[in-house]
Amino acid sequence: MPFPFFGDDKSTVARLLSTLPQQGRVEWIGLRPARREPVRVVAEAEAETDRHLLGDHARPRPGGKRQLTLIQHEHLAAVAGFLGLPEPLDPARLRRNLVVSGLNLLALKSRHIQIGEEVLLEITGECHPCSRMEEELGPGGYNAMRGHGGLTARIVRGGVIRTGDVVSVVSPPAASP
Repeated sequence: MPFPFFGDDKSTVARLLSTLPQQGRVEWIGLRPARREPVRVVAEAEAETDRHLLGDHARPRPGGKRQLTLIQHEHLAAVAGFLGLPEPLDPARLRRNLVVSGLNLLALKSRHIQIGEEVLLEITGECHPCSRMEEELGPGGYNAMRGHGGLTARIVRGGVIRTGDVVSVVSPPAASP
């Protein structure tokens, strides 16, 4: 017997997945100037189309899926809680580029989001933690980050990202004939 809420109609699930009326907000921006160097916290950053954030050491190839990383602001408290660390957890320790609040980032996989007036990102996948989280957060850091590591994105249209910018889901483009 099918689950009573969904029935056996796959269009119901598709409709539910496409319903994201919320908007989020950029809370924090960080640039990693070099591997293993401290993250530089900035009020704004230039996103270069199909490349990276200017000033960030990551140099993905055009078309790469990890041109920018995002993490959910609400997950910072969860990770701190799992480890018994004081809140708020400093996002620089997690080495992601953007911290976004008010929008469930995991619901955005394979979707496009707009940041501010200019920047368009394609969410490409999850940003899984690495063993560096043990160094940065202490024993258990890797496991505390599992499921809370954020997402990766490709920069479809560049521009300036500013702290406080609105983050909104962009409807998928209409299919061309």
